[in-house]
Amino acid sequence: MTTGIDTRRPVGAAPPSPSATRPRRRTLKDPRLVVGIALVALSVLLGARLLAGADDTVQVWAARSRLVPGEPVAPGALVPRDVRFADGADADRYVDAGADVPSGLTVTREVAAGELLPRAALGGDEQIGALTEVPLSVAAEQVPDTVRVGSVVDVWVAPDRSRATVTDSLPTEAVRVFQGVTVVAAPRGATTLGPSATRQVIVGVTGAQVARLPKALAQLSGGTVILTRQR
Repeated sequence: MTTGIDTRRPVGAAPPSPSATRPRRRTLKDPRLVVGIALVALSVLLGARLLAGADDTVQVWAARSRLVPGEPVAPGALVPRDVRFADGADADRYVDAGADVPSGLTVTREVAAGELLPRAALGGDEQIGALTEVPLSVAAEQVPDTVRVGSVVDVWVAPDRSRATVTDSLPTEAVRVFQGVTVVAAPRGATTLGPSATRQVIVGVTGAQVARLPKALAQLSGGTVILTRQR
């Protein structure tokens, strides 16, 4: 019996290697490649804008310590701060630290320690004269213990029935004499027997409230003065 032998390759020869398959090169037509390139470009752009925005700051003056109305703005009372504003109009509301603060300026309202110095809170010598100091004699229990220089208060007068006679017709409610005035002095009086029963508080009155000062003084002298603190 004869066996057929394959004469197309020698006996013992290694089998032929499979033909190599090369990976297909991705082209820009591949949507995954396009999306990847777009994401990388977008991240680079956003990073560049963030770095540029970090340097887009301006220096403005801030109060080193609390400033009260009528107080001159001395260079030592201010400290520069680097601030990045979203809008140029916001930056214009504050005093640029790139230039010296003009002499003769005072603050017309309280500026807290660390607060940026707003242009609207500055006034000249002519505005100092518009501040009228009004002394108030107030019973110690009618003044909040937190009232100090720079506090903003409302001044009320309540009916004092101890001074009234039988024929007097007293109002039934307290009357607000001054609203939103600033305390410019608040010494704490004391006697040898302890704290004084009354306390003097001086408030600064400006604007339209100065015009009605005669009527206000009459009201203050005829009742019990009470202070309420706004801030």
